[in-house]
Amino acid sequence: MPIAPNTSYVAGWGTLALINAGLAQGKRRSGLNWFLASLLLGPLATFLLVAFCDEGKRG
Repeated sequence: MPIAPNTSYVAGWGTLALINAGLAQGKRRSGLNWFLASLLLGPLATFLLVAFCDEGKRG
């Protein structure tokens, strides 16, 4: 009987956090901050990032 949580669940949550960090950097936000937020909030962080964070001004 494994002691660790379901590994596919953990891998999916971690992958989502990495995707959110990349998405945040593309919107000129802190990738590290969004990575950490995603570890805590998961899909809710993705929704917040997509719905409420506009791209920063370029140039």
